[in-house]
Amino acid sequence: MAWAGRRGVLAALMGLALLAASGGVLAFSTRAPEGEAAGAWVVEPIPPAPPLTESRDARSGFVHPGVLVRSGQLNFVSRKVRAGEEPWRSAWLAMQRSPYAELSWRPRPVSTVNCGFYSQPDSGCTAEAEDAVAAYTQALMWSFTRDRRYAEKAIDILDAWSGVLKEHTNSNAPLQAGWAGATFARSAELIKHTYTGWHPDWLARTERMLRTVYLPTVLAGTNGSRAGNWELIMLDAAVGISVFLDDRASFLKAVEKWRLRLRAYVYLTGDGPLPYAPPGDALTTPQLVEYWGGQNPLVDGLAQETCRDFLHTGWGLAAAAHVAETAWIQGRDLYAEARERLTRALEFHTGFELGKPVPPWLCGGRLVTGLAPSPEIAFNHYATRMGIDLPNTRRVVEADRPAGPAAYFFAWETLTHAGNPD
Repeated sequence: MAWAGRRGVLAALMGLALLAASGGVLAFSTRAPEGEAAGAWVVEPIPPAPPLTESRDARSGFVHPGVLVRSGQLNFVSRKVRAGEEPWRSAWLAMQRSPYAELSWRPRPVSTVNCGFYSQPDSGCTAEAEDAVAAYTQALMWSFTRDRRYAEKAIDILDAWSGVLKEHTNSNAPLQAGWAGATFARSAELIKHTYTGWHPDWLARTERMLRTVYLPTVLAGTNGSRAGNWELIMLDAAVGISVFLDDRASFLKAVEKWRLRLRAYVYLTGDGPLPYAPPGDALTTPQLVEYWGGQNPLVDGLAQETCRDFLHTGWGLAAAAHVAETAWIQGRDLYAEARERLTRALEFHTGFELGKPVPPWLCGGRLVTGLAPSPEIAFNHYATRMGIDLPNTRRVVEADRPAGPAAYFFAWETLTHAGNPD
């Protein structure tokens, strides 16, 4: 599909541009066995290893590892990759070849991350987001290969930031904290519960950073007039950090906020003639209509940012799915209560991604498509686990595989979640 190819190229260029902007482009490995062309990749298979196990904290009741991915999911992926099955093999190769998986990755921490709108200024913003993705990538590499160098590199990145970071400032501070906090929490969770070599003092410092620098910001919420994807991303971080810290009170608070924010982000006709207002914000009717891009009529699956663009809409839907996935691992089925909103939103937007004509009544007859990230996680739950037919979403997800990373709050979701029943 031409549209899928264009989107893949754009995603790759966006990632490389972010890396280049911060001086973070790392040379790909060019090791080649004798007889192969210079620059060819050597693909290291996933070695046989004992399955990862999970534990349950006696006080909080949380399953570990249990932030976005769990042991059973990773064990499933290992088996698929070793068997050479797709799309897991290609997704594994993509991660292994990524700059984020290079053991030469060098973190670039700063004490104050100062981010304005669209990262203007960018004082540590790109560096923090990229380092978070690198830490998560290294943690996944460790989980699959059991090569302790990857675990130590993930710790090195986390420790570099936890020893320096004090605050996030400027207009984008809440969103920036959400982007990095969500991803740092995933990496820290995997290392803490699968690797025994994390020095207790360094672990405590990462716990302190997530508890004091990130969690208060991402739990505080936003001004309701901010784009809805902001708070959903922040809640993704809040839920992940809460599980990592075994903080059930913060987890429950974030889940309740998620319920209110999701219904104010995706519309269903049962909501009434107007969408739900953002939680904590008393918008007048004209203000609420404007907040939804002036769209009339409202239809099932429309999102608050549909008329803005599909990129930011995709962020909101992905973050909502991330929260539901972590909650699912922890025994709370948020997917069930969000089923109609999320599945309607996915099919509505992916239909236009596939080229469905835009009716003149929708967003003035013009949509800015380019849904990102690929909705792999939500699709896996509803299609693989629940057996729900989502034909538009299936076509988009399968055409986008293997889904790669971006220096925001998502990475390697084809690898971790494609066709994964656990």
